Amino acid sequence: MPIPRLRRFLASETTPGVLLVAATVVALLWVNSPAGGAYSGLWGTVVGPSSLGLDLDLRHWINDAVMTVFFFVIGLELKQELVSGELADQRAAVLPILAAIGGAVVPAGVFLALTWGSQAADGWGVPMATDPAFTVGILALVARRVPGTVRLLLLAIATVDDVLAVIVIAIGYSRHLSAVWLGLAGCGCLFAVAMKRCGVQAIWPYLPVAVGVWYATMHSGVHATLAGVVLALLTPAGTTGGRDVIMVLLRRLGPVSAFAAVPAFAVANTGIRVSADSIAAAFTDRVTWAVLAGLLLGKFLGITGAITLATRGGLGRLPAEVTARHVTGLGLLGALGFTVALFITEIAYTDPALIDHAKIGILTAALIAAAVAAPLLGWRNRHSGQRRG
Repeated sequence: MPIPRLRRFLASETTPGVLLVAATVVALLWVNSPAGGAYSGLWGTVVGPSSLGLDLDLRHWINDAVMTVFFFVIGLELKQELVSGELADQRAAVLPILAAIGGAVVPAGVFLALTWGSQAADGWGVPMATDPAFTVGILALVARRVPGTVRLLLLAIATVDDVLAVIVIAIGYSRHLSAVWLGLAGCGCLFAVAMKRCGVQAIWPYLPVAVGVWYATMHSGVHATLAGVVLALLTPAGTTGGRDVIMVLLRRLGPVSAFAAVPAFAVANTGIRVSADSIAAAFTDRVTWAVLAGLLLGKFLGITGAITLATRGGLGRLPAEVTARHVTGLGLLGALGFTVALFITEIAYTDPALIDHAKIGILTAALIAAAVAAPLLGWRNRHSGQRRG
């Protein structure tokens, strides 16, 4: 690929979605090939010093450490939105916040209604999140001429959705909490704030503090990746020392998250053995149908219902050029939970069968949602273009 074309590809907003799909395909092909045993062997390899409690297998290093970068970037994007983005204007922020709440609560309710009383109910948080990079990438692929306000509304909903999912992980999936380690993590955060107050402007001195906060969080019983969100929200907004720190970090770490962390997570976590028997087993398990219903039906009803109620009740208004058809498309794209849905699956369940069946539900929901949203949003674009012409 020539250098200019490669640069355009890397700069495109569709690229993270393409890489995520590619990584998923690689994992599926790998685990279902004659070299499938090497897949399990690789990700099950334990690396790290046991004396520090860091003797983790490679999959856990990806999920607990590398994905901290992903959640840090999510936190930065949220703070940027709150400071100067779609969520900075309180009136404009109401609609995506309500849509995100609806798109989180309703799917969880649908999931619980179908799994209540079974072990599968532990995964109630799986259908709550929407993957920002994946949804925006798919939107750009299936609807290239969609108004920019649709993209911004989708991004705002997905970002708030993911923060809600982070809260769910912190509250619903924390186990054996240690007050001592939580206190140490909190002290590390306070130390970072003190460094900022003392005028430390360079980024590198904060790195060992961030590692310390991550380490303490990992041992506290709260999932280690939450340290990324907390540290991101503590990052100073606006100009510091003549530069916008959040934008500098997003420029440096955004590509690391999109091009390294998330694809690595997908390769490590979407390797599902697919056969006629495994598919049949998945679709006779209530967890698969609960994930499908939560993501497809719950997300659609939650997002479109909240937007409809908010606009009719005068609590918010749709941005310019966003139509009812766009709202329907957003409700469908909300089913692309993917990265965070897979992430919660890994921490919600210990039964390998439940994990695989939930993942099959997540992948199936993503395929259905993208397939239905593509002609819906694409038709609207062609129709609008003809009308403008």
